[in-house]
Amino acid sequence: MLARSDIYRPIVLSTPISFEVEPPDEQEVARRIEQKLLAFPWLVCESEGQIVGYAYGGTHRPRAAYQWSVETSVYVHSGFRRRGIGKGLYVSLLRILAAQGYFTAFAGITLPNPGSVKLHESVGFKPIGSFCDIGYKLGRWHDVGWWQLALRPHVDPSGPAVTLDDCCRLPEWNQMLAAGLEYIGDGAE
Repeated sequence: MLARSDIYRPIVLSTPISFEVEPPDEQEVARRIEQKLLAFPWLVCESEGQIVGYAYGGTHRPRAAYQWSVETSVYVHSGFRRRGIGKGLYVSLLRILAAQGYFTAFAGITLPNPGSVKLHESVGFKPIGSFCDIGYKLGRWHDVGWWQLALRPHVDPSGPAVTLDDCCRLPEWNQMLAAGLEYIGDGAE
């Protein structure tokens, strides 16, 4: 049975995609999810009872003026890539983040990573710049490109983002959650 840590472990151990060098175990992944779920969605895609991908939002920066911006991440098990799972997860995640009141989403991508770039651009992210030679892993320096997506029109915010609990109670919650299903193929749920 695949676990969330099974998706992330090989990325940490054998690629520069994540700048972590020690993969977290399932308990640490569970702790991170619990911490994120206080304010942000963490969506999971399953196929035949196994977790094959996940996407989540998180704090962009801790200062108050950034409170309407969010960073996003998506990971798909290597055996389930190119089936629309990443796009499906992102479509639903981005709708939920917009409903919570976030205005802008950011994604950092270790370069080169054409698959991740294609995924992010397919849901509307635009490249905005790069940090060159910012991370050293697997014997070399790596660049991180940054992508940005406007989640909704930028107007004066009426208050802080809606909590995830309150967002779950919105009448359109199930529609937001299911928004990405049309992109997922090959038996994933």
